[in-house]
Amino acid sequence: MNFIATPARLSTASSTFDAEFKARLHWSADTDAGIEQRVADILADVQQRGDAAVLDYTARFDGLSASAMAELELTQAELKAAFEGLPEVQRSALESAAKRVRSYHVAQKKASGESWSYRDEDGTLLGQKVTPLDRVGIYVPGGKAAYPSSVLMNAIPAHVAGVGEIIMVVPTPKGEKNALVLAAAYVAGVTRAFTIGGAQAVAALAYGTATVPKVDKITGPGNAYVASAKKRVFGVVGIDMIAGPSEILVLADGTTPADWVAMDLFSQAEHDELAQSILLCPDAAYLEQVQASINKLLPEMPRRAIIAKSLNDRGALILTRSMEEACEIANRIAPEHLEVSSRNPHRWEPLLKHAGAIFLGSFTSESLGDYCAGPNHVLPTSGTARFSSPLGVYDFQKRSSLIEVSEAGAQTLGQIASVLAHGEGLQAHARAAEMRLK
Repeated sequence: MNFIATPARLSTASSTFDAEFKARLHWSADTDAGIEQRVADILADVQQRGDAAVLDYTARFDGLSASAMAELELTQAELKAAFEGLPEVQRSALESAAKRVRSYHVAQKKASGESWSYRDEDGTLLGQKVTPLDRVGIYVPGGKAAYPSSVLMNAIPAHVAGVGEIIMVVPTPKGEKNALVLAAAYVAGVTRAFTIGGAQAVAALAYGTATVPKVDKITGPGNAYVASAKKRVFGVVGIDMIAGPSEILVLADGTTPADWVAMDLFSQAEHDELAQSILLCPDAAYLEQVQASINKLLPEMPRRAIIAKSLNDRGALILTRSMEEACEIANRIAPEHLEVSSRNPHRWEPLLKHAGAIFLGSFTSESLGDYCAGPNHVLPTSGTARFSSPLGVYDFQKRSSLIEVSEAGAQTLGQIASVLAHGEGLQAHARAAEMRLK
């Protein structure tokens, strides 16, 4: 079967651009009502029946039967054996990727994750105490594909942050375990791992069962059931984010080989029919070259049906008036992945404010960031990069304020607090401050 991919061709000079652009960007994050109800039922059942419910759902949805949860837990010996059983080239790649991811997050911790304090002129101590979470759960997708990179990106920053226990859940339909995923868990320092998935795994992590320990926070991507479950358990535990379909936005000045850019667009389109790949460029001839590359390269791709559907439904090649305008549009989109495919990317980077990750220069393909560049690949989607950040060490830490008021400081602060407390009608607050006044 021949698959044709023709992303929408838009021009910012068109009077209808804004409407066409908005329609192309639109994606509803609303979960199907049937999924929401099913997830609510699963969460309630696991909360009530614990391990028994998890076993039932694992048998029903993953075709993996077990008489006890102990049969679904992966031992450290099994994780180590998976690592040692990999071909040398895979072991080396996994270790190299993990080393780079760890180095980046160690630097991140030093930059933003340390405790600090100071004393003001009257001797009052003020500061911040940073402590790691005690226990986190990481969800690793399984089933259609295996994602060892997700293990590294979720477990390593937690490990660097100093989290005491990292509990991994990963579905293994019909009991098929992926050696790379298990090996990644070994390399990344996962404490315990269970071959369970779906809403039932999220529920087990959030509420705890006789076997699966309750965690403080759940991170990691999943399908609509997992996303719905994470939303529902938020408040009982913390979560990282609700991820939408993957996105890539390429800003190109026409100097990068068109084949490279076409393949970069494919790299996100192959994830999912709902994934979005957009190219912004002020050179109309270059857009034609990229379309020609799409036509040439698509037949070679094993996932060409998914790529074609994604590009046809949600992709766009947009002609802009200038690179400056392209940067303005990029900020409106606030994409998950933003490539600046330019001869001089540092000229444009200062104009870019909103993106999950910014990839500078023609040699910086987004796929390098997915696997081994170092920064985290768990990124905000659907425009949430306007107010959200990549997953990082800070997601596995919490901050406590430190306050030690000196006797001299209490004289000044007490008077201020007294006035404000009386103004709010909170007399006990005022009296508590006033009692410390001389």
